[in-house]
Amino acid sequence: MSFLRPRFALLVIPLAAALYFLYGQVFIAHAGFHVLEALLNLGHKTGSPGADIHDAPATFTRRIVAVGDLHGDIGNAQKVLNMAGVVDQHGNWSGDIDFFVQTGDIIDRGDDTIKLYFWMDRLRDQARAAGGEVLSMLGNHEYMNLMSDWRYVYPSEIATFGSWQARQKMLATGRIGKSWAANYTTASRLPLHPSLGPPNTDYPPPPSSPLLSEHPLSHAALSFVHGGLAPAYPDLTPFPSRINTIASSLLHKLQRQSSIPPPHPPHPYPGLPAGATTEEHRLYGSDGPLWYRGWAMDPEETVCAAVDDVLEKTGTRRMLMGHTPNFEKIVSRCNGKIIIIDTGISHAYGGALSALSITYTLTPIPDSGGEGDTRDGLGSQSVLEIRTTAQAKVKRWKEREIVVALYADRQEVLAVDERMVDDWTMYDTW
Repeated sequence: MSFLRPRFALLVIPLAAALYFLYGQVFIAHAGFHVLEALLNLGHKTGSPGADIHDAPATFTRRIVAVGDLHGDIGNAQKVLNMAGVVDQHGNWSGDIDFFVQTGDIIDRGDDTIKLYFWMDRLRDQARAAGGEVLSMLGNHEYMNLMSDWRYVYPSEIATFGSWQARQKMLATGRIGKSWAANYTTASRLPLHPSLGPPNTDYPPPPSSPLLSEHPLSHAALSFVHGGLAPAYPDLTPFPSRINTIASSLLHKLQRQSSIPPPHPPHPYPGLPAGATTEEHRLYGSDGPLWYRGWAMDPEETVCAAVDDVLEKTGTRRMLMGHTPNFEKIVSRCNGKIIIIDTGISHAYGGALSALSITYTLTPIPDSGGEGDTRDGLGSQSVLEIRTTAQAKVKRWKEREIVVALYADRQEVLAVDERMVDDWTMYDTW
């Protein structure tokens, strides 16, 4: 987080106020009231040198949007991301969210493979430049294509590469393949608060980590995979690095084969390469994170009895996945602990255009007791002492997660969860 300098704050705040009173109606109409509100609040963010040093930390907010399978349809993908506020009308990163997550299966069933992966790379760069982040998963169809399992590849899509040989090269060692190896994972853990570390920080943390499993927010995180995290899958932890290490090894073997098998069909189905390990076969198996459908298909009683154990092991509160489509809506199960976000966005399915929005806030609740306002003693106190006093007044925090399914014609609130956090010092962590 960048901090505002005091002199800059003194210039900007009066200027913003003047803009509001002189041009308020025009400004609001074209930019939105939240922009002006943000300007007027500059200098009052927690920890800023321009903030009132007596103030306790302000509310922390993290905005996340996740989208499921896109399957070769850039037109519908652009509609969905624009609808969800991820991109503007030109397809560029909007800056209105913090994280965009896509859970795999960008490829197959449509002709826009090259356009979609290149667009994702551009969004990734734009997001980083704006302080956001794009998290991308590999789905079973990405791995299928590297295995030369091309049952869902259209001849018209092959033509966009020039030839099937050129397509194989692009996915193995070309621009798309290089991006898969560098920018895509098979599993992701996204903390809701930065005190838990950056995306894909492991749970459980190593013994040397200051992020102990007893941390009050230890499970304030989301898991993302394409298929699902099966209860019996033995390679869950540490999550997500155990899965991603196995997946990276398999990806490397598939991309670096000395002779890539010709595509099936019409040629025989090749399967995994001869050197694939037991763990790699398990990753690609029916109970692995690429193919598992139990959370979507099993009875409610079964999945709700099993989900808490998986969430506990992975240090998360919700698991999100694609892979198993419902063409009408995003599916929430077990009070929002399981969310399946594949709604058949591609024209190949004709399903609902949808995205999932998660807004997380952590709000301080100042202690009403204490020794009164520290302003009277300003002359004898250092800035650090005053800030420490302000910090000490915050004894409790309120977490809030709002999970909303977004559609072209409506929104549906799937969950609103609130929790209290007591006796936690985190003033300098964000």
